[in-house]
Amino acid sequence: MSNPKFNKKKICVIGSGAGAGPIIYELSKVGHQVIVLEKGPWYKTKDYAKDEIALTRRDVVTPRLEDEPHVIETKNGNGKWIAKPNYLGGQNFWNGSVVGGSSNFMSGYFHRLKPKDFRLLSTYGKIEKSNVVDWPIEYKDLEPFYDKVEKVVGVSGKVIKHKFQEPRSSDNFPFPPLAENYASELLDNACKKLKIEIIPMPRAILSKPFENRNSCYYSNFCGSYACGSDAKGSSRVALLNKALETNNCKIIDNAKVFYLETKSDKILKAHYHFKDGKDYSIEADIFVVAAQAIETSRLLLMSKSDSFPNGLANNNGQVGKNLIFSAGGIGSGIIDYKNFTEEDAKKIHFPGVFINRSIHHFYEIEDENGKKLKGGTIDFLFEHANPIGKAIRNKWNKYGELVYGEEYQKKIYAYFNKMRKIKFEIFIDWQPNDNCFVSLDDKIKDKWGDPVARLRLESHDHDLKIGKILAKKGESVLRKMGCRRVNSYIGTLPPPNLQAGGCRFGNNPKKSVLDKNCKAHEVKNLYVTDGSFMPTGGSVTYTWTIYANAFRVAEHLKDLLNR
Repeated sequence: MSNPKFNKKKICVIGSGAGAGPIIYELSKVGHQVIVLEKGPWYKTKDYAKDEIALTRRDVVTPRLEDEPHVIETKNGNGKWIAKPNYLGGQNFWNGSVVGGSSNFMSGYFHRLKPKDFRLLSTYGKIEKSNVVDWPIEYKDLEPFYDKVEKVVGVSGKVIKHKFQEPRSSDNFPFPPLAENYASELLDNACKKLKIEIIPMPRAILSKPFENRNSCYYSNFCGSYACGSDAKGSSRVALLNKALETNNCKIIDNAKVFYLETKSDKILKAHYHFKDGKDYSIEADIFVVAAQAIETSRLLLMSKSDSFPNGLANNNGQVGKNLIFSAGGIGSGIIDYKNFTEEDAKKIHFPGVFINRSIHHFYEIEDENGKKLKGGTIDFLFEHANPIGKAIRNKWNKYGELVYGEEYQKKIYAYFNKMRKIKFEIFIDWQPNDNCFVSLDDKIKDKWGDPVARLRLESHDHDLKIGKILAKKGESVLRKMGCRRVNSYIGTLPPPNLQAGGCRFGNNPKKSVLDKNCKAHEVKNLYVTDGSFMPTGGSVTYTWTIYANAFRVAEHLKDLLNR
């Protein structure tokens, strides 16, 4: 018997990635009508291939920058702000404009935030020129939904207790660890000698078949590529496909939303450009925006009205502010097979299987005066398997001279067959600051004639300080492991694939865009569930937290709509 209190509602979700999938999945399952507007095309698993040229060297799953640029504003050597569209050179901030969004192309590194991440200001104090704040919720509020992501999206791994282990309601992950390369053992041994805790890395990749999804077949093409076995927990595979089975979900692809029409403090319609060249609109009871942080802020800023002359939900001027990324850096070293037995060299060379190791030992560190500081995470991985990329990176010798002909052939052969590069990635907090935000450019338009997002980008010196400390730790591990040509790089440019902030949530309507349930303070029926809500990002990748928070908001919406 149906619940007599249940009122079927129409939900319009803008976007279809990690922040959208849980909303679509949960609300369609309980009988609400969910309409999804996705700017990109709808590719299925069969449409994707391990094509390096298509997926990493051309704009097949992201827009052409000539059609949809961003304007990037950075400081020059004289401290003057210089702006130019990124089709003239610069970073590309599009990440998978397709159904399922960038979750199709993630590597699936899944770490939870830790309790201290929700209380950075209270725990470590204010940092000059940083807008760091505490979250309006605590770890315990999100923990049940981290657990839900593990079970519904599918996370493989093994829980090992360590000094910064976050509390868990489940003793272990639902799927056992993925197959590992012998290099993982070498890392474990190196860390043991250095007295550094190293733990298995959980991945949103299935080690065993689950429902209609196959297990990983170890192609070693995870990052930047969609999964050929559906083992990777993308929103498209893990959530949208199930939502479609309810017959309560409709996905409209190639639908670029450009305006949210309001009356007073309520959205009436979402207007969108369609692939047929015409504009349409959708009416709904609830609107959920999850277009990834930059584009979500852009859409709200474009949606001006008499009630919101500066953009939707922006009467306090906070939309687009405090944009954050994942600060940190990278490092690498070469494992030279000649330093190993033939048998061990073969095990290191074995393709496909993962390293899956992470160091959380330095999640909290001390400065030279003994003051505690928030540190970060070091994740280890092999160099990406892309052969063209490897070849390009070997075009020069150690003097910076171009190598060609037979000398280049020998160099390439040795690189592919007699050694292997191991890398580490550092994840630390990007300090939110007044010079990192999204606005609308007043001159440059996209192919539809809409103003493009203008990104002012500035990092904080504190991030560089913490990154350099962790880089030295990562280098020490690779050297103890026996690697040669060990190096690292800590830079100021943000990694464009990890975006958050711009619509931070909080209890104070004057200083935040959203309340603790991710509803806009100023708009009755607007929710934002991508990474935009995050006031700080933690020292891990964002995807798990975005998934978990979207499940949390979905639970709130189910309760709200059933009253």
